[in-house]
Amino acid sequence: MALSTGDRVRWNTSQGPTHGKATQKRTKPFTFDGQKFNASEDDPYWIVESDKTGAQAAHKESSLTPT
Repeated sequence: MALSTGDRVRWNTSQGPTHGKATQKRTKPFTFDGQKFNASEDDPYWIVESDKTGAQAAHKESSLTPT
């Protein structure tokens, strides 16, 4: 799976499946919303934006499903 910026995606949360868009790919370790993430070229993370709330979160690419 190769995501691109702006792709529509789905991911799971404690409240159930959430839909939104992929806004930024991260391939190096970074801090987002006070949490550290160990992103790499082989294990990238995406900043995603929820359709419902507009909130942003970081998720592993492997946890995102294109819609």
